[in-house]
Amino acid sequence: MKLTSLTFLAMASLCIVSCDQQKEAINADKNAKEKAISDRKEAVNTAAKEEKKQAEVNATEDKAKIEAARVSAQAQLDADKKKAEADAKAEKAKVDAEKK
Repeated sequence: MKLTSLTFLAMASLCIVSCDQQKEAINADKNAKEKAISDRKEAVNTAAKEEKKQAEVNATEDKAKIEAARVSAQAQLDADKKKAEADAKAEKAKVDAEKK
């Protein structure tokens, strides 16, 4: 009877040790997966930050191009206005010269 009890105790101990090793292996696998996921999340966040910075740079460049186009268009319109005024003045002078 004593031998049976010792055998049972030894088998139970082996089972417990074996179960603990399996649990440790499962935990190690779980931890490795969690770290890999965490690393990927960090990489995604870093990439998103870089993309935001680039978008801001692009937006600044686009705004500068828009402003340059506006200034250029305004300058052309001012030149057209002065030309129209000069043409009108010349036409008036021509009409005045014909009357005399």
